[in-house]
Amino acid sequence: MIKFFRKIRQNLLSEGKTGKYLKYAIGEIILVVIGILIALQINNWNEDRKSEAKKQDYYVQLLDDLSNDISAVQYTIEEFSNHQKEYNKYLISYNNEGLTPLKAYGQISKLTLISPR
Repeated sequence: MIKFFRKIRQNLLSEGKTGKYLKYAIGEIILVVIGILIALQINNWNEDRKSEAKKQDYYVQLLDDLSNDISAVQYTIEEFSNHQKEYNKYLISYNNEGLTPLKAYGQISKLTLISPR
């Protein structure tokens, strides 16, 4: 293909048809520019496709992280709820019974004071 275009250019210059040569040269430049623009558009489409795939991966990972966080929060709420129930039992027994310091210590030692997480 390059030999074909080279032959056309040489024929136009040797025959002295500079006007036709300039038209040919401009046409060739336009074809090259169009080819470059097509290549850039294809590259942009490919980059957009990659970006969309990465965005979907991030979205899936975000959903997984949120699901894990929800589970952790629910577990923590359950633990604190259990601690609160035990503490309320202690308060009821403390207020209703005349606790000696030894019994009070025994009741307090049954309470979980630190969360497992």
